[in-house]
Amino acid sequence: MSLTYEEKNIPRARNLRKNATPQEKHLWYDFLASYQPRFQRQKPIGGFIADFFCHKAMLVVEIDGSQHYEDKGMKKDEFRTGVLEEYGLMVLRITNLQIRDNFRGVCEYIDMIVKERTK
Repeated sequence: MSLTYEEKNIPRARNLRKNATPQEKHLWYDFLASYQPRFQRQKPIGGFIADFFCHKAMLVVEIDGSQHYEDKGMKKDEFRTGVLEEYGLMVLRITNLQIRDNFRGVCEYIDMIVKERTK
């Protein structure tokens, strides 16, 4: 299945790139911006915008704040993950706390998954 996107999400994705959370900025500027294979940030896919996306690995990395662990947020994330998986994508969910407390481990984990998916 090829990746599609909704045109209306393009301006929103640009805005999200300009107004990234501190955790998103940290992961982007201190790891993913120079990582190979290439990642994109705030990538529209289907009706959603993925925090980070690597086409070669067919991998989405989502950075989750506390709202993602409330009932409503968890249900939305479960639905969103299911839709993205229908595209053949793997979705990694990483918490803000993991970025703060174990940044190196997060980077190593992403690197391991990318390498497994691009063999």
